[in-house]
Parts: sequence; structure tokens; C-alpha cells
Amino acid sequence: MNLNKVLLIDDSDIDNMVNKKVIEKSGFSTHIIIKKSAESAIEYLSELAISNIEDIPDMIFLDIRMPDVDGFGFLEMYKNLPGDILAKSRIVMLSSSIDSEDHKRAMANPYVKHFLNKPLRKESVEMVAGINDG
Repeated sequence: MNLNKVLLIDDSDIDNMVNKKVIEKSGFSTHIIIKKSAESAIEYLSELAISNIEDIPDMIFLDIRMPDVDGFGFLEMYKNLPGDILAKSRIVMLSSSIDSEDHKRAMANPYVKHFLNKPLRKESVEMVAGINDG
């Protein structure tokens, strides 16, 4: 499956570089937007809802551990975005955390479709490729 647009939200330049390469090499998407904070991602999505609905990402890969506002804080802000975004975008949480509570908390959120451990791998991308259908 090739998605029109993917949004990566992670404060780590290295993780963003690796994740982008894995997504591109897997053929999952060629249009990848990177935001380094939850706040900048929410601002970006809010602008799209007003100005360019067709560019709303099909999938969002969201890091849990970020400074200021973490992935769970992003989810709290995300739920208040316009319905067009909530209906189109699917969220995949990414984490290097081995805390089972992070996994449970992420999967309890109605907007999170999957939880993957870092680093993102081609097999993981292939596994979530079908998520956007549902």
C-alpha cells in the first residue's frame, strides 16, 4: 500500500532520518512530513484543516517521549482537531520504551491504531500498511 502522505512526529533528528528512509524504502509513502514537536504538529494539522484538506496525512507516526508535550499530550490536543483530520489520519505510536503501561495507555486511545517499538523496521511498516483501510 502506498499512502499519499505520512507525518512523522519525533524530536530526534536521527530517528526521523531512519524512519523516513525505512518508510521510503518500503514503498509505503514518498511524501513524508517531519515535525519535531507535538505543538508544531498540531499547528501544522490545524492549518491543513483550514487551507488544504487534501494534504491531511493518511498516517501519523508519533513518538511517545518528547520534551515539553509528549505523545500522550499530542493525543489530548489531537482529539480537538476538525473531524476531517480525525477521520482520515491513523496514528501509530512509536517508542523505545519497554514500559507496558505506555503500550496499554496508547492502545486505549481511540485514535491510536498500533504501537511499534523503535527503531522502525521495514517489517513493521509492512505490518501497519493495512491499518489505513479501517
